[in-house]
Amino acid sequence: MSNQGITTSGGSTNLADLLERILDKGIVIAGDIRINLVDVELLTIQIRLVICSVDKAKEMGMDWWVNNPALCSKAKTEELSSESVEKLEDRLARLEAVMAK
Repeated sequence: MSNQGITTSGGSTNLADLLERILDKGIVIAGDIRINLVDVELLTIQIRLVICSVDKAKEMGMDWWVNNPALCSKAKTEELSSESVEKLEDRLARLEAVMAK
Protein backbone atom coordinates (compact mmCIF):
# COMPACT_ATOMS: atom_id res chain seq x y z
CA MET A 1 0.00 0.00 0.00
CA SER A 2 1.32 3.43 -0.92
CA ASN A 3 0.51 6.65 0.86
CA GLN A 4 -1.03 9.02 -1.72
CA GLY A 5 -1.66 12.17 0.28
CA ILE A 6 -1.74 15.71 -1.00
CA THR A 7 1.41 17.61 -0.22
CA THR A 8 1.87 21.36 -0.27
CA SER A 9 5.05 23.30 -0.33
CA GLY A 10 6.07 25.17 2.79
CA GLY A 11 6.51 28.46 0.90
CA SER A 12 3.02 28.68 -0.54
CA THR A 13 0.68 31.44 0.52
CA ASN A 14 -3.03 31.22 0.68
CA LEU A 15 -5.45 33.84 -0.56
CA ALA A 16 -5.92 35.40 2.89
CA ASP A 17 -2.15 35.92 3.29
CA LEU A 18 -1.90 37.45 -0.16
CA LEU A 19 -4.83 39.79 0.48
CA GLU A 20 -3.39 40.84 3.83
CA ARG A 21 -0.04 41.60 2.19
CA ILE A 22 -1.67 43.65 -0.59
CA LEU A 23 -3.81 45.65 1.83
CA ASP A 24 -0.84 46.25 4.13
CA LYS A 25 1.58 47.39 1.43
CA GLY A 26 -0.85 48.63 -1.22
CA ILE A 27 -0.85 48.09 -4.94
CA VAL A 28 -1.31 50.54 -7.80
CA ILE A 29 -2.61 49.57 -11.21
CA ALA A 30 -2.29 52.26 -13.88
CA GLY A 31 -3.15 52.38 -17.54
CA ASP A 32 -4.08 54.71 -20.36
CA ILE A 33 -6.54 54.15 -23.16
CA ARG A 34 -6.20 56.39 -26.22
CA ILE A 35 -8.39 56.40 -29.28
CA ASN A 36 -6.90 58.11 -32.33
CA LEU A 37 -8.29 58.58 -35.81
CA VAL A 38 -5.84 59.65 -38.51
CA ASP A 39 -3.40 61.11 -35.98
CA VAL A 40 -6.19 63.03 -34.21
CA GLU A 41 -6.69 62.09 -30.60
CA LEU A 42 -10.40 61.59 -30.02
CA LEU A 43 -10.45 60.19 -26.51
CA THR A 44 -8.01 59.61 -23.68
CA ILE A 45 -8.95 57.72 -20.53
CA GLN A 46 -6.47 57.49 -17.68
CA ILE A 47 -7.15 54.73 -15.20
CA ARG A 48 -5.52 54.69 -11.78
CA LEU A 49 -6.58 52.03 -9.30
CA VAL A 50 -5.18 51.89 -5.77
CA ILE A 51 -5.91 48.86 -3.62
CA CYS A 52 -4.92 49.16 0.03
CA SER A 53 -6.32 49.27 3.53
CA VAL A 54 -8.02 52.40 4.89
CA ASP A 55 -5.11 52.95 7.28
CA LYS A 56 -2.58 52.76 4.44
CA ALA A 57 -4.70 55.12 2.32
CA LYS A 58 -4.82 57.68 5.15
CA GLU A 59 -1.07 57.28 5.58
CA MET A 60 -0.65 58.13 1.87
CA GLY A 61 -2.91 61.18 2.25
CA MET A 62 -5.99 59.74 0.57
CA ASP A 63 -9.08 60.36 2.68
CA TRP A 64 -11.64 61.74 0.23
CA TRP A 65 -14.42 59.56 1.67
CA VAL A 66 -14.24 61.35 5.04
CA ASN A 67 -15.92 64.49 3.66
CA ASN A 68 -18.42 62.73 1.42
CA PRO A 69 -21.85 62.54 3.12
CA ALA A 70 -22.85 59.60 0.93
CA LEU A 71 -19.94 57.54 2.28
CA CYS A 72 -19.43 58.83 5.82
CA SER A 73 -22.12 59.60 8.39
CA LYS A 74 -19.83 62.10 10.15
CA ALA A 75 -19.34 64.21 7.01
CA LYS A 76 -20.89 67.65 7.01
CA THR A 77 -23.93 68.10 4.86
CA GLU A 78 -24.41 71.54 3.48
CA GLU A 79 -27.89 72.78 4.20
CA LEU A 80 -29.08 76.17 3.10
CA SER A 81 -30.79 78.23 5.76
CA SER A 82 -34.02 79.98 4.88
CA GLU A 83 -32.08 83.28 5.02
CA SER A 84 -29.61 82.01 2.41
CA VAL A 85 -32.45 80.84 0.19
CA GLU A 86 -34.11 84.25 0.42
CA LYS A 87 -30.85 85.99 -0.51
CA LEU A 88 -30.43 83.70 -3.51
CA GLU A 89 -34.02 84.30 -4.62
CA ASP A 90 -33.53 88.09 -4.34
CA ARG A 91 -30.33 87.94 -6.34
CA LEU A 92 -32.00 85.80 -8.99
CA ALA A 93 -34.89 88.26 -9.25
CA ARG A 94 -32.46 91.17 -9.71
CA LEU A 95 -30.55 89.26 -12.41
CA GLU A 96 -33.77 88.39 -14.23
CA ALA A 97 -34.85 92.06 -14.08
CA VAL A 98 -31.53 93.17 -15.58
CA MET A 99 -31.75 90.52 -18.31
CA ALA A 100 -35.34 91.59 -19.19
CA LYS A 101 -34.25 95.18 -19.96
